[in-house]
Amino acid sequence: MARAKPDLADAEALCALVKAGELRVRVTPGARTESISIVDGGVQVKVRAKPQDGAANAAVAALVAKALGIPKSHCRLLRGATSREKVLAVTL
Repeated sequence: MARAKPDLADAEALCALVKAGELRVRVTPGARTESISIVDGGVQVKVRAKPQDGAANAAVAALVAKALGIPKSHCRLLRGATSREKVLAVTL
């Protein structure tokens, strides 16, 4: 069975939350489906990848880049490698 496409938030709404080239997100690794949602002014990211060897961090950066419509190389982890609260560097 094919995997469902990720449920992504509106790119303009996500761009509005990028401040000084940084985007703060709350991550749920090992989720059933991949999604990005804006809840109470914060960004909630759910990824299928498990938090082992940086797999979930890479999946978060790739999913956020896809939602913003930018190359993966323009979105990288700044802080929070082992935390659910992460800060991504985003170049728009």
